[in-house]
Amino acid sequence: MTIADIGYGRQFGGWYDRIFRDGGATGVTVDALVECHPEPAWGTLELGVGTGRVALPLSRRVGPVTGVDSSPEMLTALEKKSDEGEVIAELGDIRTYRGDRQYGLVYCICATLALILDPEEQRNVIARAAEHLRPGGRLLVETHNRPGVEALHQGLARSTAFLPLSEPDTGIQMNALLLGENRIWQVSTILFESDGTHRIGTEITRLLTPSEVDVYAQDAGLRPEGHYSDWHRNEYLPTAGVFVSSYTKPA
Repeated sequence: MTIADIGYGRQFGGWYDRIFRDGGATGVTVDALVECHPEPAWGTLELGVGTGRVALPLSRRVGPVTGVDSSPEMLTALEKKSDEGEVIAELGDIRTYRGDRQYGLVYCICATLALILDPEEQRNVIARAAEHLRPGGRLLVETHNRPGVEALHQGLARSTAFLPLSEPDTGIQMNALLLGENRIWQVSTILFESDGTHRIGTEITRLLTPSEVDVYAQDAGLRPEGHYSDWHRNEYLPTAGVFVSSYTKPA
């Protein structure tokens, strides 16, 4: 089996958890996944599990989570945190992954879907997710919202933002560039540490709209259930930076 790794883990594996050190946002995500789970006993699958930032605390609430990722570096980071929960990690390509069971909840979050630049391969991810859902199961997708990203740029191709972290003299600077009729978003992230050192990583994503993901899901036999602007499940707004979409598999 060929696993196409885009190199995300090689860039961010050593400091991904530094970017998301504030557990507040993670806690909100985990709470929402628990509330949306049709039946924890049916099992849980994360496509793009990364370092287990969400899967590990989720497993303490719903039981073991199966997590698939193409990055050996991210899975190594996950393994080092194995005492924080129970995640069954699998090295695999979420576009072609075919496991040996179905689940009650499948989720693909934190713009993992957008990291796949070919729309047909994005469609394949949703199709694989649908295959791994048991009847009555639910799929949750969180990714960048194209209209919201366009609003963030305020008509400019380039945008820069700085976000201070909770630790003194630390922060993240993001330098963003919109390309390809605003469908491709390149973001270079610089982490500034208090000792004067820094780390740089760049990700390129294909921005989506809820209607695009709906088409992927419907083609895979799923029913759209709702679109939201955040994990509090507030009403979807075009100006939101991300969107969360929910789908169910007919029983």
